[in-house]
Amino acid sequence: MKRSVILPIILLVYLLVMSYIGWPYYSQQDKYLEYFGIIGITLVVIVCLYFFLKRRDRFRKENRKRKDASMRRNFRDDKIR
Repeated sequence: MKRSVILPIILLVYLLVMSYIGWPYYSQQDKYLEYFGIIGITLVVIVCLYFFLKRRDRFRKENRKRKDASMRRNFRDDKIR
């Protein structure tokens, strides 16, 4: 699996565990909006991170292809004497 998938999954599991642990505290104090607000904002951040990492992997792959193509072109143009 790629890092663009693994890291968001790890963060999502962490969010679920922390949400489960924090539920008794927020439910006793009737802070439902704060509880679900924190979860919602964290989910948005995790989704943004996923797309950012996915884009970065795509750019790295394109740059690697471009670099390999330029290296092949240079080897082909060289004349062996």
